[in-house]
Amino acid sequence: MGVIDTHAHLFSKDFENDIEEVIYRAKIAGVEKVLLPNIDETTIVNLKKCVSLDPAFFKPMMGLHPTSVEKNWEQQLEAIYKEIAEYEYYAVGEIGVDLYWDISHEKEQISAFEEQLKWSTDRGLPVSIHFRNATKEVIDSIKRVGENSVRGVFHSFGGNKDELDAILQLKNFMVGVNGVVTFKNSGLSETLIHCPFDRVVLETDSPYLAPVPYRGKRNESSYIQEIVRRLSEIWQKSEAEVEKITSTNAMKIFGLEN
Repeated sequence: MGVIDTHAHLFSKDFENDIEEVIYRAKIAGVEKVLLPNIDETTIVNLKKCVSLDPAFFKPMMGLHPTSVEKNWEQQLEAIYKEIAEYEYYAVGEIGVDLYWDISHEKEQISAFEEQLKWSTDRGLPVSIHFRNATKEVIDSIKRVGENSVRGVFHSFGGNKDELDAILQLKNFMVGVNGVVTFKNSGLSETLIHCPFDRVVLETDSPYLAPVPYRGKRNESSYIQEIVRRLSEIWQKSEAEVEKITSTNAMKIFGLEN
């Protein structure tokens, strides 16, 4: 069993000149599948173009990213919903709430997030959640919509043990671990010791958050092996075991097949 990158933006302009080479390096590194989370209505065409390069390798999501939410979010969601209704997607994402840079659209973000959570329950799809500086707000939204009917991943987890515990109380959710776990001062290694093996999936969030020793460079899916190595050290398991555990988790939560 290969490793699954559950969150990468390989359809972004950062890869427009060498996407074929990026795919090749990923496969050589043992990456079996890459899930692609959409950003907003402007990225749909590029997302689908990327998937068409290798539909067995790329698995698309569809959603409206919280930092793209505007005052007219209801109109924005019309284009997103049309896609979900007409094409095959493996998750509703990337969705959520981001209160790091700007809180002026907090109300709109929460409304758009909860509407998309409802789509996920209606269609039986998991969600990929962005929750920067908004763990409580996101969990509150999940509980309002119905925590027993929603499942998915808290993408790019980098929180403390209290935040991890709050997420783990939601029985249908996992945490996405990426290059942050390799950062010396992130503290994430100490937190993940307390996380059950069956609640973790791996991701790169390419082109962002490249792991050590690539930190500061453009990230890509092949670098996921650095995350595997670090998690192997934390869990005291072989790299092959880490790959098997996390890929099994990814297939379960996203409904993927071998």
